[in-house]
Order: sequence, then C-alpha cells, then structure tokens
Amino acid sequence: MNIFVYRILLNLIVFLQIMKVEEGMTLDIYTTSVIPIGAMFAMTLWLGNTAYMYISVAFAQMLKAIMPVAVFILGVAAGLELMSCRMFFIMSLISFGVLVASYGEVNVNWIGVVYQMGGVVGEALRLIFMEIFVKRKGLKLNPISVMYYVSPCSALCLFIPWIFLELPKMNANGPWSFQPLVLTLNSHTESIALLFADTKLTVINLFGYGIAIVGVAAYNNHKLKKEASKTSSDEVEEAQMVPLVTSTTHQQADV
Repeated sequence: MNIFVYRILLNLIVFLQIMKVEEGMTLDIYTTSVIPIGAMFAMTLWLGNTAYMYISVAFAQMLKAIMPVAVFILGVAAGLELMSCRMFFIMSLISFGVLVASYGEVNVNWIGVVYQMGGVVGEALRLIFMEIFVKRKGLKLNPISVMYYVSPCSALCLFIPWIFLELPKMNANGPWSFQPLVLTLNSHTESIALLFADTKLTVINLFGYGIAIVGVAAYNNHKLKKEASKTSSDEVEEAQMVPLVTSTTHQQADV
C-alpha cells in the first residue's frame, strides 16, 4: 500500500506545483534505467516487509546495519568503488557487529533473516543502479522526481505477485476489511519504546549493534570526506580552466 500512497501524494505535489519534477526523461532512459530501479525498489519493499512476519522489528533493524557492506561489495563488483585497507576494516567491523547482534538474538527465525537479507540486497542494487543508469547518463533528479518516475513501475512489479500470492489469501478470509491504526508518539523515548516493544534485547544484542553503528558511522564519515575532496578538486579544475579560456579569447581578439 505504501507505494500507492507515495504515488497519490506525488501527483498532488506536482498538481499543486509545490515542487517541480525534473524534465529530460525519455522512453529509452525510462525502459533501460528507471524500470530496473523500480523493480529493485519493489523487491526491497516486498522482502523487507515480509521479514516482519518472522522476526522482530528490532532484530530487522539490526540486520539492516549490514547495508553499507552490501552496497560497497556490489560497488566494487561494478567498478564504482575501490577496495582499500581502511574500507576492508570498516566493512569487517560492521559485519562483525551484525554477527554478534544476530548471535545474541533469543529467537532467530532464519526464514525472516533470509527475507531481510534479500531486502538489503535489493536496496543495495537500487543504489548501484541509480549511480550507473541515472547519474552517469547525466540525468539529475531530485528525490521527488525519482519517486515520481519510479513508483509506477514499482507498483506494477508488486501488483503482479500480489495477484498470485496475496489475493487468494484475502479472498479466503472473506470480505476485505482495512482497519487503520493510528499511533501518537509524543517523544523520541516513546518511539524507541515502540520499536523495541516486541522483542527481548540481550547484552550481546546491544553490544553487537553498537559495534555495527560505529562501523556505519566510520563508513559515512569516509564517504563524506570523499565527496568533499571530489567537490574541491572539481572546483579547482574549473578555476584553472577559466583563465585559459579568457586568455584564448584575448589572443583571438588581438589577431
């Protein structure tokens, strides 16, 4: 249902002109780039949400901490990232933390773990496809534009398995009924309590998750420094090119 709500809200945003959708999308780009991204987004939603039927919300969040490792490994395989000793240490730290947190889980359901890992892989592939299929083609899209173009094909990718897997179950249970659940959270403490209300955390859980968080923070810090150095190098190249163009113009005027 989330993807359909996204689409309705995006249509309202575009209709009310709250935010402009970036132009430049062609049929070729959509079929070769946006559809694979939408399929991976649908895979993430499907497998990730199914995992909650087998494992607790807290344990699922712990498993999601492995996301940077999946993104980096796929990035190295696609030629987008370079392996280094520092990155190897960070990836090992995150993996070790997730393994320790998983070891401390009281009730481990491996079906739920497989579903959650499938959702992590789907999200990692979506990020890699965004880099390869969109950014490298020179198409600059803001988050609203990405969801505007991706949500229709994601909805279609989710609708097809829904017909065969979920629709028979819904028909077997009788008339459809949707009971909305409204939750009011007054503070961050209540949000944390709601997140961990359905599970029993152990010291090993918290210790492993803490190690994984430290690794994720180190990974994010490394990525931010890399982006900052790349931006500064681009600005230096642009500054060096401006005098060259100016001098060439003056030489042509003198001739």
